[in-house]
Amino acid sequence: MKIVRGIIELVMEALETIVFVGTVYVVAYLFLFQPSAVNGASMEPNFHTGDRVIANRIAYKLHPIVRGDVVVVRSPLNPEVEFIKRVIGLPQDSITIAQGKVFVNGKLLLDQFTSSATYANQGFISEGQSYQVPKDMIFVMGDNRQNSLDSRSFGPIPIGNIIGQAVYRYFPPSVFGSIKNPLRN
Repeated sequence: MKIVRGIIELVMEALETIVFVGTVYVVAYLFLFQPSAVNGASMEPNFHTGDRVIANRIAYKLHPIVRGDVVVVRSPLNPEVEFIKRVIGLPQDSITIAQGKVFVNGKLLLDQFTSSATYANQGFISEGQSYQVPKDMIFVMGDNRQNSLDSRSFGPIPIGNIIGQAVYRYFPPSVFGSIKNPLRN
């Protein structure tokens, strides 16, 4: 009888541990962090198809959005689709794309994210014309400006569409680590 009681106690302790770990995982997944996958070439050379990142779902409840942050957002065209993009314009910013360069509030964006020129020929924003980002919205672009479906095509993204700030890349192992914003001091 002692053996059976010992086995039952061991099984109960194991179940308690499994339930506890499962609960912590579910709470973290639903409220704190979300894994996301990079699909497509829009964020190259910094992120590639198959890269996996962790998005911090509460980051922007703790601090403001910062230009240059990498964010996971719901597409304004199809909320079932998630994009990984870089924040270029904040609410009320004036965005101008001219002669292959991006200007934010009249100043050249020191664009360390891309080596390619940026053009406004995607339909939403016109070459050389200033666009003011509405309140409660952000303007996002992929790092691969020649091959990115972004705010130049579909306009600004509502802040409510932000799933989270991409804070950590965990796959592939060769590039795992924190995701830094070179514009953040």
